[in-house]
Amino acid sequence: MRELGRRSEAASHPYKAGVPARRIIASVPQPIEQAPLALVGKVGRREEVVSACVGARALGIHPGMAATHARALVSDLDFRPAEPAADAALLDRLALLAVRRWSPIAAVTPTDGLWIDLAGCDHLHGGEERFCARLIAFCRRAGFTARVAVADTAGAAHALARFGRDELTRIEPRATAEAIAPLPVAALRLAPSALAAARKFGFERIADLLPVARGPLARRLGLAAITRLDQALGAVAEPITPREDAQVPVVERRLLEPIGTAEAIEQVMHDLLDDLAVVLQARGLGARSLRLTGLRVDGGEQVVAVGTSRPTREVSHLLRLFKLRIERIDPGMGLEHFRLVASHTEPLDAVDLGAVLAGETLVRDPARLVDVIAGRIGVRSVFRIAPVESHVPERAVVHSDPNERPGNWPAWQRPIRLFARPEPLLHVMALLPDQPPRRFEWRGKTYTVVAGDGPERVHGEWWRRDAEVWAVRDYYRVEDEEGGRYWLFRRGDGFEEDTGDLSWWIHGLFG
Repeated sequence: MRELGRRSEAASHPYKAGVPARRIIASVPQPIEQAPLALVGKVGRREEVVSACVGARALGIHPGMAATHARALVSDLDFRPAEPAADAALLDRLALLAVRRWSPIAAVTPTDGLWIDLAGCDHLHGGEERFCARLIAFCRRAGFTARVAVADTAGAAHALARFGRDELTRIEPRATAEAIAPLPVAALRLAPSALAAARKFGFERIADLLPVARGPLARRLGLAAITRLDQALGAVAEPITPREDAQVPVVERRLLEPIGTAEAIEQVMHDLLDDLAVVLQARGLGARSLRLTGLRVDGGEQVVAVGTSRPTREVSHLLRLFKLRIERIDPGMGLEHFRLVASHTEPLDAVDLGAVLAGETLVRDPARLVDVIAGRIGVRSVFRIAPVESHVPERAVVHSDPNERPGNWPAWQRPIRLFARPEPLLHVMALLPDQPPRRFEWRGKTYTVVAGDGPERVHGEWWRRDAEVWAVRDYYRVEDEEGGRYWLFRRGDGFEEDTGDLSWWIHGLFG
């Protein structure tokens, strides 16, 4: 189970995770801070207790007990009718919330829990432990208790969340068998007939099933029980069908015959983009992020994603971005089902092109070029430098959106190349307090200065931290014998010790 989506053993992870996929399940039982109560529902021809809180269980009430017996045992207990439809609607809302806020793969586990796939996205929430703590706190704020388990498989997480000892259980990778071995056989979600057969043959814990050969065990408990055991251990994949978000535009194509060539995949991409453009246009949206999922014949999945710097629904441009990803798709024995999701959309209205069509202006939109370059070298590698209102040189610039025009730059003389961090200078000879240096050593080489200009005094930003209240830098532009021009500064004004230690640094190069 290594896929963020419908998963299988052969699928590759879209986030390139190097560890096995983790599954997390959070069951949502009774409201907290409530008087002991029990829910009564009709099972067959009689009314039974279908659920009971911790307080009711302490009084001897348990699920499966006849309602008349429960009322006779505790006459003043709060009995309420069970509402399975309302419970299912609440879980569905929670699953939709999980899809929108936590993970794209979340589903309801009937009848009282959720599956949340954290594969590849746990780092977005500060790690598994921090996410689980936040999830429990969220349930408490909503008025519910919760039991959370994290494991390599969905079956193991399901079992530990309901039959584990702790409120929060986190199993290390590849330790699933040891974790579920002490649990009762009922943790495997077996049918009543299989549970009865297990009691008959003396199987009480999952550990009792592990050493038994699969053939004799299947004859005693049935093939369904073997499948559940293998799913919990990870030997058999258990796909999680995620909760669909109706607000997310989705299109899909099921093929009559599997395909595996780049030309055929490109044609399917074009068809899907045509269908998605119609959906986006009807909603007045443009795509910022698209995810294409291809289902292989062997059950594996191939996922590729593209992003744009501006919302768009232009098919030719989006197809060009997807063509850069075709080489990352491993068709295996063939791809038979494709699904295209616009995971991030923004409003996209009509654009007035009257002046452009009349030839009165020339529109230069770098968005297409930015998208293509970002698709090759990464989104973070494409940016513009924009000015920031700060006198401190290393704080005076910031990386901005490459499609946005930066503001006006101040008329200060700054070097062409500004170091990210100033580098120290050694053996500096200078006449205090205001003269530029005459000689300095940098990176093991000695430089003799023939001309200099300065100082340009820059004070510290006192509102940031106390150390900058009295801090001073005196900047100088100097030129050496070989014609190199450097931007140097001295810490301190040369008079007061609080302004700096009089050390010299190089901050940039002019040529």
